[in-house]
Amino acid sequence: MSDTRADSFDDMMALIQTLNDYSYAYHVKDEPLVPDAEYDRCYRELQTIEQQHPDWVQSDSPTQRVGEKPDNGFTTVEHTVAMLSLDNAFDDASMKDFDERLRKLSGQTEIVYCCEPKLDGLAISLRYENGRLVRGVTRGDGLSGEDITSNIKTIYSVPLKLRTDNPPPVLEVRGEIYMPKEGFEKLNEAAAQKGEKTFVNPRNAAAGSLRQLDPKITASRPLVLCAYSIGYVEGWQQPESHYDGLMQLAEWGFKTNNLMARVTGVEGCLEYYSRLSEQRASLSYDIDGIVYKVDSIAQQKQLGFVARAPRWAIARKFPAQEEVSQILGVDFQVGRTGAITPVARLKPTFVGGVTVSNATLHNQDEIERLGVKIHDWVVIRRAGDVIPQVVQVLEDRRTEEAQEVVFPTHCPVCESDVERVEGEAVQRCTGGLVCGAQLKESLKHFVSRKALDIDGLGDKLIEQLVDAELVKTPVDIFLLKNKPARLLTMERMGDKSVEKLLNAIEEAKNTQFNRFIYSLGIREVGEATARSLTQYFGDIEALMSATQEELIEVEDIGPIVAQHIRLFFDQEENVAIVRGLLEHGIHWQSKKAASEQPLEGKTFVVTGTLSQYSRDEVKDLLIQLGAKVSGSVSAKTHCLIAGEKAGSKLTKAQNLGVDIMDESALHDMLTEYGVV
Repeated sequence: MSDTRADSFDDMMALIQTLNDYSYAYHVKDEPLVPDAEYDRCYRELQTIEQQHPDWVQSDSPTQRVGEKPDNGFTTVEHTVAMLSLDNAFDDASMKDFDERLRKLSGQTEIVYCCEPKLDGLAISLRYENGRLVRGVTRGDGLSGEDITSNIKTIYSVPLKLRTDNPPPVLEVRGEIYMPKEGFEKLNEAAAQKGEKTFVNPRNAAAGSLRQLDPKITASRPLVLCAYSIGYVEGWQQPESHYDGLMQLAEWGFKTNNLMARVTGVEGCLEYYSRLSEQRASLSYDIDGIVYKVDSIAQQKQLGFVARAPRWAIARKFPAQEEVSQILGVDFQVGRTGAITPVARLKPTFVGGVTVSNATLHNQDEIERLGVKIHDWVVIRRAGDVIPQVVQVLEDRRTEEAQEVVFPTHCPVCESDVERVEGEAVQRCTGGLVCGAQLKESLKHFVSRKALDIDGLGDKLIEQLVDAELVKTPVDIFLLKNKPARLLTMERMGDKSVEKLLNAIEEAKNTQFNRFIYSLGIREVGEATARSLTQYFGDIEALMSATQEELIEVEDIGPIVAQHIRLFFDQEENVAIVRGLLEHGIHWQSKKAASEQPLEGKTFVVTGTLSQYSRDEVKDLLIQLGAKVSGSVSAKTHCLIAGEKAGSKLTKAQNLGVDIMDESALHDMLTEYGVV
């Protein structure tokens, strides 16, 4: 419906029915049929038609009401103050129009706003009487909602009693209940292992968890409440600003968002939006935009409401992370470990700020779980730099042309047999180094920035070198110095380029042990595992001769990873390549004696943007000094290295009382220990 502009009364009526169906599924059943972006687009289209034909407007149009009536599964409770929705802004111009309108209505030359991340969860109203929680109610249709108090009480971030000796006689707090990304992933993993249905996204998981009739199920779900406003109060003087009101709620024991800020004027709003856009992908929870509210409560009352929303607030949406597209076909890509990944070819769709034409389907199990067929209409998700993925099939839009996805029995690159190891979801090509796809990808990994980091040896040049049979193993890279004339025949390679490349190859011989381990491309051995192996073994001979039992002794390495490492070094060809690389000059600083490792036994975490070093450089230097480097902050963390825009890890470190070191102090420490 959203692909073409409705231009007749019948089209408009069909659009109203579609939007009402979407709204009922989303607000009442908690089973969204389409992403928010699809609903918003249809809603704007309907608004346009009604503005052009005001005599066509129907009483059941979504533009004329807030939401739907809830099911009868829970008791219905009327809200003391309506929980209205917000109008939306989709670009800078809309925000400037909003600000100009408010300045004219209020007579102010400049307005102070409170900015808050728009959490993607479920709105809730909590009623406290004399400081104790008496009721929790869903938003429902905005005028009344469902009483889910028994479920609300299972959420630890909901105070059962306010942390004050003088609470208001009556206080209603509005907030958002959401599920953090990590908890969502674990919940879906557990469901998949049991063969149960998984949730499409964290919002869907949070809504489904809250509407369980058995509170024990809700209690088992990783839900969080974040308070965002005071809805109603009796016997207490509310602060004069919205921001100060939230600060008061925080003092009383409510979780509030640590990224909210008070800004002046529309330029402050735009700057906040830009800043949060950059942080969005790294946050531990989903947000789909920013909510801007006039900070002054007096100005809020002056500005008042329109039928559907307050005049003094607006939601600025981010580019949608979920969209609807159609699968045109499925291709099969071969990775550097031989893993065969099905990739959906999509009707080009704008999502997450870019146009997406492909999305991963992961593996055959995922295809079967989703029920994906070629020509299906599907929901795709793109969050930050994460590869777009298909997360839901819109089965009601399936047509007769839908076709089953058939997995290949032979490698699409080298025609070798495809095998699937028992207990694994992934199917793999058995061709090994005879498979051109694996050879090229293995070499690309070997020279990548976090591995040997050979500048100038990019993907296209590696493909040319393999196609010309100049490089057949990683060792051959270090023999290119004997073939400068052949290098000159490569595309875009002149005398200076060849000289620069050969110098970079020579410089790459001086590396770190953990980078060398990572460069080998052993299955399941990423940067963190490579560092753990470096700290435990110290040299390559000890690692190559380690038994599977010895490998399991290494922290963070389990039986499966240990088996992959042992199998890698059991192959004579792999050992020959390792020894060949060492013979051709690859080296690193040997593990220092304990007396030379002043950070032995201490755990560091590195976060934020550093100006003098890359984060990988800092991690390598810390390992040289004996430290363990972790990716997450915990009570066991000794110190957090915090650069600019450190984000949630800094907040967690502060809450846990972990030592925090800025870049200047880091540089002083590294200088003191003689590694820089």
